[in-house]
Amino acid sequence: MVRVGLYSEDRKLLSILSSALGREFQVQLESDEDRVLENIASESWDALIIDLDSDHDLLKQHIGSCKRVVAAQISSVVMADDSLRGVAEELVRLGAYSYCRKPPSVRELRATMRRVHERVLLKRENNTAAPQPVEEVNACDQMIGASPQMKQVYDLIHRVASLNASVLVTGESGTGKELIARAIHNLGAHSIRPFVAVSCGAIPETLIEAELFGHEKGAFTGTVGAREGYFEQAGEGTLFLDEIGELSPSTQVKLLRVLQQREFSRLGSSKVIPLRARLIFATHADLGELVSQGKFRLDLYYRINVMKITAPALQDRPEDIALIADHFLQRYTQIYQKPVDEITAGAMSLLQSYSWPGNVRELENVIQRAIIVTSSTRINEEDLPANIHEESAISISDYHPANSFERQLRDYKVKLAAAAVRENHGNKTLAARSLNISRAYLHRLIRLAERDPMLAQDNMDMETA
Repeated sequence: MVRVGLYSEDRKLLSILSSALGREFQVQLESDEDRVLENIASESWDALIIDLDSDHDLLKQHIGSCKRVVAAQISSVVMADDSLRGVAEELVRLGAYSYCRKPPSVRELRATMRRVHERVLLKRENNTAAPQPVEEVNACDQMIGASPQMKQVYDLIHRVASLNASVLVTGESGTGKELIARAIHNLGAHSIRPFVAVSCGAIPETLIEAELFGHEKGAFTGTVGAREGYFEQAGEGTLFLDEIGELSPSTQVKLLRVLQQREFSRLGSSKVIPLRARLIFATHADLGELVSQGKFRLDLYYRINVMKITAPALQDRPEDIALIADHFLQRYTQIYQKPVDEITAGAMSLLQSYSWPGNVRELENVIQRAIIVTSSTRINEEDLPANIHEESAISISDYHPANSFERQLRDYKVKLAAAAVRENHGNKTLAARSLNISRAYLHRLIRLAERDPMLAQDNMDMETA
């Protein structure tokens, strides 16, 4: 249960928000500034919604009160109508987490409050966690990892954060592309401005333009009033467009024009609005392949691919698995209030040998499940799901006596895998596709080669031949 304070004098708003946020959130109304500050000091609330009311009798005094509440450094969301947007943005600059338009979109408000709660939990973890070695600590928001691949990602994030250049983040689903975008935003000059994340694939094609650019009243059937689009909501902050490869050809054309002209208009309006937000794009698809298939515009591809950062798959950085697993163990034992202290060596060995097709998101799910099912204070091997045990058994069965038919067949497969990776210039996704096998199986063959000195030497000989 997320405890949310509502600083407002509007009891109807309390009813609306309680219904909109659902059972996951418990909303408490408080209209007195002193009482609000007391609740913040006693940590009675996890987050706060500030209703910046333009109808308040003493508006100037009310705004001053809101500034004092924000200064108390609780994670807060400011809710205001368009007439007070400037004040709301000032409160964000003073320390509020985000600004929400009033009346709010239920979906956006719920997503924002969940991010606020996640931020609160991480802050508590950081305050209570034991100091980590320097190499395990990163300055990139919620990202975890000390592998060479992640260090390269951190380096690119720091290089591009201060530049207002378009960034394309690529990688498989579940690798943390949004975390990379948030790290770029948080380390940049506009970190106090809004961060607006949009999943292009989750919005129906008939609505995507209205969602991105906004609309005026009567712009199309069913519109009740005017609405800001995501480009306007981002303001001078960051707009993160995820799954950019899902955009229709017609929307691609309009997005290209916005990027070229640095301006846009709401649907049903001729008024030109300057584009002030920084744009970060992400995709799990191979945009180059989509371009060759005629599904993605080449000129748009070059426009968004100014700086490219690839989120590495979890199976490409097994040395980070223990760090990430321990992070999720701490987070969810706190959420579930269950005293699970550690992951046993046997269980960790299984986690590190698994191929993780679902990447970090799958690892998070596995740790959550293990915490729930374990009957002890540790996560044991039997607490892990069957598919992790099955893959481990398959890996063991890949070892056969020397000179046996099975051993020769296995060695041939390994050499095919190494050749495919080399022919595709190290791109394992393309290598797996060329062999018509899964990427997980390709990685298992590569790991077999790494563990077998003879195979490793054979592959080295093949590369130098």
